[in-house]
Amino acid sequence: MPTWVIYSLISMFFAGLTSVIAKMGLKDISSDLGLAVRTTVVFGLVLLNFLVFQNVREVNQLNARTVGFLAISGLTTSLSWVFYYKAIQIGRVSDVALIDKGSIIITILLSVTLLREPVTPKLLLGGGLILIGLLVLVWR
Repeated sequence: MPTWVIYSLISMFFAGLTSVIAKMGLKDISSDLGLAVRTTVVFGLVLLNFLVFQNVREVNQLNARTVGFLAISGLTTSLSWVFYYKAIQIGRVSDVALIDKGSIIITILLSVTLLREPVTPKLLLGGGLILIGLLVLVWR
């Protein structure tokens, strides 16, 4: 099994835990405070990971283009998290998480158009099934 698949499966496992644990933590506080606490922990752990496992000299390789794209990614991540936390505080986590995963459709479209990644039958089938599942969830 390729390393990227193993990392993806580990990510999937922890992402699955994240929403349920977050909903439990939001019981008596606002989604904004909950997200602030979560983000502080995320920042600390990611920084620690970088310092312990990465070459700090790599910082010299940063340039305006790289920082710009990563900053935009940080902005879109922040907006996603803000609205995700608002949604899980008032909605069912299982519904919110499934709808949120509809972002895979956007990722596929952007990866094919902007990154020129190949379109394969397997990608079309998987993306199509996700889209159908999303439509089933939001259909009233």
